[in-house]
Amino acid sequence: MGNLLKVLTREIENYPSFFLDFENAQATEGEREVWDQVNAVLQDSESILTGLQAYKGAGQEIRDAIQNPNDMTLQERAWNSVCPLVIKLKKFYSFSLRLEEALRSLLTSLTCPPLTPTQHLEREQALAKQFAEILHFTLRFDELKMRIPAIQNDFSYYRRTISRNRINNMNLDIENEVNNEMANRMSLFYAEATPMLKTLSTATTNFVSENKTLPLENTTDCLSTMASVCKVMLETPEYSSRFNSEDTLLFCMRVMVGVIILYDHVHPNGAFNKSSKIDMKGCIKVLKDQPADTVEGLLNALKFTTKHLNDESTPKNIRTMLQFKGLNLSPFLLSGSVRPITEQDTV
Repeated sequence: MGNLLKVLTREIENYPSFFLDFENAQATEGEREVWDQVNAVLQDSESILTGLQAYKGAGQEIRDAIQNPNDMTLQERAWNSVCPLVIKLKKFYSFSLRLEEALRSLLTSLTCPPLTPTQHLEREQALAKQFAEILHFTLRFDELKMRIPAIQNDFSYYRRTISRNRINNMNLDIENEVNNEMANRMSLFYAEATPMLKTLSTATTNFVSENKTLPLENTTDCLSTMASVCKVMLETPEYSSRFNSEDTLLFCMRVMVGVIILYDHVHPNGAFNKSSKIDMKGCIKVLKDQPADTVEGLLNALKFTTKHLNDESTPKNIRTMLQFKGLNLSPFLLSGSVRPITEQDTV
């Protein structure tokens, strides 16, 4: 029996229901080439998260330098503190490009005719698992990034300083690592509240637009099927109890939210419309049935990073379900509008 098992013999409300073994799916020979390519990227994901989690900004050094513009010792200390951080930020950004390519490879495999999305998921379980792992990583990365305003502060100081020093004809070796073009691209990336999710949303949208001979439904059905898979596993104790680790439950929640957001960006009518193939009411209910501190970031993601939530076609009861209290992150922060430290700051 395969790792992807149909848990119901019929469809409920036209939403497909499956159990996908996220813990044990193994690549077949037919999946091996793509699996190896994607695995080469995913094997670096934990080190990226560890590096982000350990990120300590240069806020104090920057403030000291701004408050004492004529003290060259403090200027050098701030610069020497920021440069290694910028190299680390470049590493995160470069990883996002690798992740984008991995996602495109998976989408190509999981949506190509003549198989349906359901058949792909049944026969290419290891690739479905990798798709889920990319989404899981993406939401973990963005949850961490939202809580580190120092990233934008540090990078803003770097860009101002390097421009000023270029005018002064100073030799800046770091420009070999992060030149002006790279800095511009990194700036756009980190200006997003959820940069990895934005990367995946754009990549999925581009995938659809660039593959004009591929029906849109091949991509959206893949996403909606994954959402349904995760919802059923989360709301059905008989199946969630099959997991060996409790962490797999949070994994499923992140994957469900991730594919909903991608679907909402790719489908013309979005995920919240009554015609959506995603049971949004059921998905939100599954999340809100979990401990609040576990799902707060995921509910935030649905509320602030989807495209169609506030459309007139979105049922009022769906919007009401997402009007929850107790947010630790303000909409201002979630919008990405984190003000960098400037010369006017004195604290």
